[in-house]
Amino acid sequence: MTNKAEHIFPEGFWWGSSASATQTEGAAGVDGKGKNIWDHWYEIEPNRFFNDVGPEKTSQFYYKYKEDIRLMKEIGHNSFRMSISWARLIPNGTGEVNSKAIEFYNNVINELIANDIEPFVNLFHFDMPYELQKIGGWTNREVVDAYENYARACFELFGDRVKKWFTHNEPIVPVEGGYLYDFHYPNEVNFGKAVQVAFNTILSSAKAIKAYKEMGQDGKVGIILNLTPSYPRSQHPADLKASVIADAIFNRSFLDPSVKGEFPEELVGILKEEGFMPEYKNGDLDIIKNNTVELLGVNYYQPRRVKAKENLPNPEAPFLPERYFDNYMMPGRKMNPHRGWEIYEKGVYDILVNLKENYGNIECFISENGMGVEGEEKFRDEKGIIQDDYRIEFIQEHLKWVHKAIQEGSNVKGYHLWTFMDNWSWSNAYKNRYGFVSVNLDKNGERTIKKSGQWFKTVSEKNGF
Repeated sequence: MTNKAEHIFPEGFWWGSSASATQTEGAAGVDGKGKNIWDHWYEIEPNRFFNDVGPEKTSQFYYKYKEDIRLMKEIGHNSFRMSISWARLIPNGTGEVNSKAIEFYNNVINELIANDIEPFVNLFHFDMPYELQKIGGWTNREVVDAYENYARACFELFGDRVKKWFTHNEPIVPVEGGYLYDFHYPNEVNFGKAVQVAFNTILSSAKAIKAYKEMGQDGKVGIILNLTPSYPRSQHPADLKASVIADAIFNRSFLDPSVKGEFPEELVGILKEEGFMPEYKNGDLDIIKNNTVELLGVNYYQPRRVKAKENLPNPEAPFLPERYFDNYMMPGRKMNPHRGWEIYEKGVYDILVNLKENYGNIECFISENGMGVEGEEKFRDEKGIIQDDYRIEFIQEHLKWVHKAIQEGSNVKGYHLWTFMDNWSWSNAYKNRYGFVSVNLDKNGERTIKKSGQWFKTVSEKNGF
């Protein structure tokens, strides 16, 4: 890396953060919002959530959005990615639209714009309406149609002001969590269903893009993918093959159809060989082919390191991707001790180079990157400000690699931290804190800007550091 004092970013660079409806709004049963799968899962298994904290209150953005948006402006945001709660807007997933929800989202969007913060709006962030999960969620073709209608409603209601739309955030995660590894509802371990969920999600994304074009709207529709480079343990052919397959399953499964309109051959080969091809209709592949994204959000937290299998798989065990590779713990890796994740800043550069060389240098931005820390209160100083120098260093080291990619011609337009304020993180609840702004749950969600938030303001003002 260069030791130049200044890393200056292109004019108009998007500085901001990302958040999601379920993780921040609270008001889970208020003003006509329908139940989503998180509300339901918490009702039946509260013990699966850290300290038994569920989604009903979370960070109260529903009530405090004006204060929060003012703080966003104060710490230098020119853009902010939010999500719309499908179950709030259309409580049963289909049918009646909730007028209270329209009012809330209009208020939020207008407030952002009034503060010179561009709203980036994502339609789906892990929060399937429970009424639709009852009929199978993404395994059911009817849900694809329901999602298309929901997307159309959002474009119609808010598209006059919102010009950057995203169909899904990290769509591989509900596949992994809900149907492979048991960390999201419905907690099934069923590879066949996982494949169907993935296919229908891709199809729903393409159908939303098609709808957007048909409606003649003038913004851009993209998707947000958590891209995790798969690094092989060594250059041995068996390790290399393991990394190619892991990449096809976890990255290219959504990246290729979203950007290129086609599925990776390596993945299709495995699905055919193992008997797991999804069901689809005539014309589906054409819809996917002809409705690719214009803008790509990239979420990056940690690398994936893999090696060839050490042992033959148990023939009786459920089929899982790990049949083709083992995860590899690289000796000497840099760690975030609080979260147990590896920190590898160069990974963000490797992703951007890959997009430039193999995906037509699609317009993209870092839509999530961040550091979760447990017990952050211990870093609070006598003035009440959390001295999160570790977060500043984390962001800065990633931004250096983003800057290097830009100098080499990458079409990356912005950086959004996960997240604006400490939020409810699914089954981890408030265990790990990620925000620029701390949220004190004991004091009615009181907000305090952390040192990193103050630092970010100077970065945004200088357009670099």
